[in-house]
Amino acid sequence: MESDHSPRLKGVVIITLPPPDNPSLGKTITAFTLPDDPPTSLVQEPDRTPTHQRYPPAPLPPRNPELRFSLKSLFLRSPRAVFGFLGVLLFAFLLFASPYARTLQELRDTSEDRERESFVFPLFPKFGVGFLSRDDVELKLGSFVGFDEERIMASIDGGVRKDQRMPNAVGSEDVAHSSAILPVRGNVYPDGLYFTYILVGTPPKRYYLDMDTGSDLSWIQCDAPCRSCGKGANALYKPKRGKIVLPKDSLCKEVQRSEGTEYCETCQQCDYEIEYADHSSSMGVLARDEFHLRTKNGSLAKVNVAFGCAYDQRGQLLNTLTKTDGIFGLSRSRVSLPSQLASLGVINNVVGHCLSSDATGGGYMFLGDGFLPNGGMSWIPMMNIPFNNLYHTEILKVKYGSSSLNLGGLNSGLGRIVFDSGSSYTYFSKQAYSKLVDSLRSLASMGLIQDESDDTLPICWRAEFPIRSVTDVKHFFKTLTLQFGSKWWILSTKFHIPPQGYLILSVRGNFCRTKKTLFSFLCVHRSLLFPAISGLLTWQNKGNVCLGILDGSRVLDGSTSILGDISLRGKLVVYDNVNRRIGWTQSDCVKAVRYQSHPFI
Repeated sequence: MESDHSPRLKGVVIITLPPPDNPSLGKTITAFTLPDDPPTSLVQEPDRTPTHQRYPPAPLPPRNPELRFSLKSLFLRSPRAVFGFLGVLLFAFLLFASPYARTLQELRDTSEDRERESFVFPLFPKFGVGFLSRDDVELKLGSFVGFDEERIMASIDGGVRKDQRMPNAVGSEDVAHSSAILPVRGNVYPDGLYFTYILVGTPPKRYYLDMDTGSDLSWIQCDAPCRSCGKGANALYKPKRGKIVLPKDSLCKEVQRSEGTEYCETCQQCDYEIEYADHSSSMGVLARDEFHLRTKNGSLAKVNVAFGCAYDQRGQLLNTLTKTDGIFGLSRSRVSLPSQLASLGVINNVVGHCLSSDATGGGYMFLGDGFLPNGGMSWIPMMNIPFNNLYHTEILKVKYGSSSLNLGGLNSGLGRIVFDSGSSYTYFSKQAYSKLVDSLRSLASMGLIQDESDDTLPICWRAEFPIRSVTDVKHFFKTLTLQFGSKWWILSTKFHIPPQGYLILSVRGNFCRTKKTLFSFLCVHRSLLFPAISGLLTWQNKGNVCLGILDGSRVLDGSTSILGDISLRGKLVVYDNVNRRIGWTQSDCVKAVRYQSHPFI
């Protein structure tokens, strides 16, 4: 029996010698101490662990033992350095956290909503429309106008009447829960628009609608009867008597809201007229019917919403109705579809679209915040302009390469810009457009000569070689940079437009340049020809590149720029009406991703 005073193992020291081939590493000493009162089980039970595994293996020797770091020794020798280091970390944390305080609160407030279903809208291709020219450039930016006394309003129930009311729209509602998503098709050229489809009525029927963030009201061509309608992709919508919105409806009052307007007690329908920036117009009455929104998992959500039953269209708008049936109004107006869905508690009032930069076009759009990315977005605030439902924001500067373009703003050079998916091209103020054109004159010395005979757009260039895509000539051009937020370049938010974001390939080359020839017919319908002839015409077409930025001096107030589809491609663009902000991020726009919740930052 061992004595209580017998020696007991107190610790172990392991000495690791350097390898023979590298004695400069030095030796390593590792010490382990054992507790004075080991557990009973360790005393009573025999230790069956092999001797070479009884203690933790020694760590590998460092490359230079003199560089070993010990926080304890550092604190004892230099406590000021430790406190200084901790102070820097605290300052960095506060600096990082302050800009995201509101974001974190928003994430907490919306995490519960994001657990519900979302919807995505498809964008479908349009065929057989033919080619747009500089005279056919489409510019939506629709707004309600007063009725011209010379224009006669039709009645759904028969008869005619006049109306002099001047409607306007108001801001959107901030209520919501789920989301909707649909794919998008179309292109900037030659179709000149992006569109999706919607299912309306019982049983549901499909209608193709132009996706337009610059229009207040969604409308469908309808048989009321139709006085002036385009051919359309589908049969005209036939409203039932019980689906017509009465003047006492709150949305009708918003549509016909103006000073000096008296309520019409004898009217049996709610009339409206919309005029677009390209002087096109649409006239009709409000109807309310079931919209069927297909969710991502395939289910359908039915909601009763108000929309336009349009029976009289005029101007360039008729050209775009060859294969579509109406307009999908996505503005901040209370009568827009997103605002109506938000007021019903179906979605959060968030609209997003992603237009593919691929030549074939396409993409998707969504309603609600279920497809809002968790991070990586660039955000700028919306401008809150009374009685204006467009997605306005303030722009500080525009640069072509390193050269600044004069915005021609009304206040200290600041300008306004509108994000508008209903405009095919981008429009600059007269001053900025003139400076950009002057900057592009140097292209002549590089081998790109302006071709006056090409009427695709106001400015087109030909090269000494056949241009098969914009990438063939993008090295001749520079990136456009739009600056938002801070005047300090480093701290500001920037929207970059590469050459492919403002150039198009003209299909009117050589044979296909003249409209009134047999070659024009062959070019338009070349897909129906034999492959050899089609290939020849395709080669002949590839000769010119055109500037997709136009003079916007006649648009809006003359100093407001417009970002159209050509510059919105290749980006996921989000209009967050809840937090009054516009955001974007780069994307291939192939597939929408649903985000269940935000990660903790």
